[in-house]
Amino acid sequence: MAELLVVLAIASLLMAMGVPGLAGMIRNQRLTTSVNDFFAAINLTRSEAVQRGIRVDLVPAGDGTDWSKGWIVLVDRNANHKVDAGEQIIFSRGPVADGIAISQGFGNSTVQYLAYNAAGRTRTNASSHQPRPGYWLFETDGRRRKVVVNFLGRPRTCDPDADPAAC
Repeated sequence: MAELLVVLAIASLLMAMGVPGLAGMIRNQRLTTSVNDFFAAINLTRSEAVQRGIRVDLVPAGDGTDWSKGWIVLVDRNANHKVDAGEQIIFSRGPVADGIAISQGFGNSTVQYLAYNAAGRTRTNASSHQPRPGYWLFETDGRRRKVVVNFLGRPRTCDPDADPAAC
């Protein structure tokens, strides 16, 4: 009986030490999953624009102001960055895990969207020839990841804390 109590005490002590580390690992995995899902949506938007030969947009779900509520890949015929009647939704994703905040940094507009043309290049609403480079920053509990889109429209991910110069 005494041996059983000692084993239970040791097991309880080990579990108490491991649970906080496990919670941090789960938060980090949720952040990584959200970033990877978003990166895949950008690549889908680009490939659908090339395949269809028309402009395809990636926009925030819901009211169009908060990326953490999810995102939608669509053929936005009137370029208003909302899903209207008759517009084709290619893909949609629901909200990210609780506690993940997403902000964007695009110098040429406060409207939140990413549009690709038939050549696979990002474009603005102001000009079909003006590229739209920028980034999205995913943050949770002091951890950060960035998804960056360059002038050619190619996305990449990076860790601004591990390599600030390249991010």
